[in-house]
Order: sequence, then structure tokens, then C-alpha cells
Amino acid sequence: MKYDLVVVGAGPYGLSIASHAASAGLNLRVFGRPMASWRDHMPRGMLLKSEPWASNLSDPNGRWRLDAYCAEQGLTARHAEPIPVETFAAYGLWFARNAVPEVDERMVSQVSSGTGGFTVVTEDGQAVQARTVAMAVGVMPFIEVPRALRGLHPSLVTHSSDHSDLARFRGMDLTVIGGGQAALETAALLAEQGSRVRVLARADRLRWNDLPPVLERSWWQSVRSPHSGLGPGWRNWFYSERPNLFRRLPEPTRARIAATALGPAGAWWVRDRVEGAVELLPGHEVASAAAIPGGLRLETVSLDGTVRSVETEHVIAATGFRTSCERFGMISPDLRATLAALPDGSPEVGRDFESSHPGLFLAGLVTASGFGPAMRFVQGATFTAGALVRGVRRRLRTTPAGVTVPVPGRRGTRNTSPSPVRH
Repeated sequence: MKYDLVVVGAGPYGLSIASHAASAGLNLRVFGRPMASWRDHMPRGMLLKSEPWASNLSDPNGRWRLDAYCAEQGLTARHAEPIPVETFAAYGLWFARNAVPEVDERMVSQVSSGTGGFTVVTEDGQAVQARTVAMAVGVMPFIEVPRALRGLHPSLVTHSSDHSDLARFRGMDLTVIGGGQAALETAALLAEQGSRVRVLARADRLRWNDLPPVLERSWWQSVRSPHSGLGPGWRNWFYSERPNLFRRLPEPTRARIAATALGPAGAWWVRDRVEGAVELLPGHEVASAAAIPGGLRLETVSLDGTVRSVETEHVIAATGFRTSCERFGMISPDLRATLAALPDGSPEVGRDFESSHPGLFLAGLVTASGFGPAMRFVQGATFTAGALVRGVRRRLRTTPAGVTVPVPGRRGTRNTSPSPVRH
């Protein structure tokens, strides 16, 4: 059997795409452990930074929302009241049961191109044929660790996404690298369990988000600073509500916004848990690191050039993710080599999230340079699911089954010849 669409990944984006595809009547297969990143790579006790009303997975009828799940479970989903990550992960599983055809929890080891579409190989070696593929692999393939910390043993250095349980660090001396929510909330959780914690951040000061304004406001307050899924203000509203227009901005503008908008900051509700409980060292960057008995020694450089030595038992790098075509390890080298890349290394996508290889669609963080900061959050799943499934249906109409589609260009180059992919 050749499927119309295979979705690789079962997080918020993959499940949302699958729900829309099933509603459209596509012959569909979904691979991946539902909500794996939220269940396996976030410590217990973390809270969702996004507002509950901006954290919905997407089904065409808007039936399976987070507030509906909370109501069914006797929980609350109120504005300015953060939702536990465990609750959000359970919501995603509920969504998968109700809004998506059966999910095959096997992981995919390789996606390659072939006659009339793609071959998707599972971890146990089964090959599945598909006319189109949607890659919704989340953030885990794109983990970023500072160069000075690379190569050190995992007993000394880990990424913040490596941990679903921080109990192993109880009573230890920990250094957390980063100034964003992951770093600051990880530091708070560590301090609250009795660890000695410091935070090193490159920025000259830590930044904190303000308590969001109330939902019900006067008309002039709403006009002056509208609510959006990414926070109040017209810029955030534009990023959140108009990804299709963001894609039309000049590429240098998109790249600058994708790299700088909604930069590292801690949620308002974590500030009191950090300040006074954690040693804060803003304006410091790790220049080198070396293993020593009982841990490792960090050599840091401050903004004024001052060198400082820090000894610690373990470093947690909460330093985010960097997308690039090369990090799509499960895409075969031949197929990966056909992907056109933007200057920042991330893959280029057309208006329907189709890559430069016809029939291969991309979703989530990897599309932030094309469609804006919303793609870094659950908020972007609704727009992505609708647009991507429309693109899949268009591709299926224009490419009859069994026809080999020519590859329109090479990675890192622009297409100069006619192509069915619209950019």
C-alpha cells in the first residue's frame, strides 16, 4: 500500500497535521511516540509558559481544545494561570486518542525519495511507501550545546532537554548555562530540591516577562496592545496571527526577526523562585571547560574581559536549538542534499510548508525562518496544520501516483528553473 501522507512525529504539530489530514480524507499513517518531548524531555514540575488559550492542538472543528480536556478532567485552564507540563502532555495524548487515527509509536530511522514519492523505514526495518511526507520531528534533532562544552562526558555536561527528572542532582553543585525560560525554570527546580545552583548567561542582564494584562479590557486598551498567542502587542499579534504575511517579508528581515524576536526571558511566575535562591552571573560566557576530579572547571569571560574560574559538579546547557538541513539525520543523505537552505542553514519552505523537494513537507521549529516566531511554539500548529494539508492535497492532485517528480535544485541554492513548489 502507498499512503497519501506519512507524518513523521507525533508532537503538537504532527498530531495537528494528522487530524486535519484525516478530516480531509487522506490515506494516512502517523509514526512517533505521542508527545514524547513533553513526556520524556521536560522535568516534572515545569509549567507551560504559553497561556492555556494559546496552547491548543488543532483539529478542523476546534473540538479537542485544552480547555475542553481540562473541563473533562475537573481542571482549570484560566488566563495567567500556567498549566503543568504533565497536564499538557496528558492533553496531547487525549487529543491523539480522539482526533487522530491510530498512531504507530515506532520511530522512523530513514526517509528517502523513490519512484512516485518516498520510502519511510521504521526503527525495526519495515519500509512504508508514501506519496508525500510531513516531517514534524520537533526540537530534539536540533539540540545546541556551546562549543566549549562539546565532547565532555554526559556525566559532566548535559542539555536541559536530556532530563525528565532532576532528582539525580539533589544536593549537588550545578551550573546552568543560558538566560531563557528553560535555564531559569531548571535552576528554580534544582534549587527547590536542595541543589546549589548558579546561572551563567551571555546577556548583560536577565530579562523577565511581565504578568499578562487581563483578557477583558476596554476597547482602547485592546487596540493599543492586543492579546496574541505570543504575548500582548501588535508585533506579537502579527507574528502569531499572520504567518502567511510574515513569509512575504524580505529574507534578511525574516532572518533578523527569527533570530531576535521573543528572545531569552523568564516567565513572570518563576522570577521569585530564582532571585535570592540561585547565584546569577549575567554577562558571562564559557570560554573553556575541562574535567577535574569530582566535576569540571569552567573558565568564563565577562563582558568587560574579566576571566573567572568556576568549579562545579555538573553543567546543564539550557542553550536552545539550532535548525539546519544537516541535522535532519533521519532524512537520507541523497534526499537531504536536495533541500534548498536559507542563509541561516534552515531549510527553505514554500507557502504550504513544502520543501524544495516536491512532496516533502516540513513543520515546526525548522520553519521559523520562513513563517516566523510562532513556529517555535504550540501556537503555530493551527496555521501550519491547515496550510500544510492544503499543500499536500494540491501536491497529490498535481502529481499522479507512480510518477517520478524531478528534483528542482540543490541544497543551498535557489531554484532558477520552473518548479511546482511555490515560494
